[in-house]
Amino acid sequence: MKNKITVIAFDADDTLWVNEPYFRDTEEQFADLLEDFVPRHSIMAELYKTEMANLPLYGYGIKGFMLSMTETAMRITMGKIDPIIVEKVLELGKEMLNKPVELLDGVEEVLKALHGKYRLVVATKGDLLDQQRKLTKSGLDHYFHHIEIMSDKQEKDYQKLIRHLDCKAEEFLMLGNSLKSDILPVLNIGGHAAHIPYHTTWVHESIDHTIEHPNFYEMGSLAEVLPKL
Repeated sequence: MKNKITVIAFDADDTLWVNEPYFRDTEEQFADLLEDFVPRHSIMAELYKTEMANLPLYGYGIKGFMLSMTETAMRITMGKIDPIIVEKVLELGKEMLNKPVELLDGVEEVLKALHGKYRLVVATKGDLLDQQRKLTKSGLDHYFHHIEIMSDKQEKDYQKLIRHLDCKAEEFLMLGNSLKSDILPVLNIGGHAAHIPYHTTWVHESIDHTIEHPNFYEMGSLAEVLPKL
């Protein structure tokens, strides 16, 4: 990557700060509310099915997740849902929205090392208001040249971002924990991408094949990018 990269983009959730464990914990609490109706594994399966069906409507983020939990609860209870359960589902969502922002190890040190040498960008999916809130709470916003809250992360979305940044694909490096969203689309348009795995990954972001590409880098931590630049 040396002497090629001018723009470095960071995924936010589970790359800069903790996110996915909050969803998994909330799923478990949601299952607690409904386990008198169906087995827990069925609740989880129904919720995931609802989330997938609703993604084109609601996009990614906590608010869409709240709506999917509510819809799933109504279906599981065949429309006879106790209003107390609806109230508790809303409480679960609000608790997620009010979670503190917990930075992952080494994040700020990496940003300090790169700031001023490259244009640093946040490129993340999710709800606009929620992601802006987390970025402000994180105290990291001053490191970034540009913030892009994306409705999705397909090749066309990255191409649009690169045009906006007025850089070439071969000058663009994406860092993230999702092979599906952060890595493959960027490689497919000629960019560079480094995968920083996180211990918990949403099944929707998983892929079933290995990646072999000259612009792909597998790293154990965010700090490992520094010697590569």
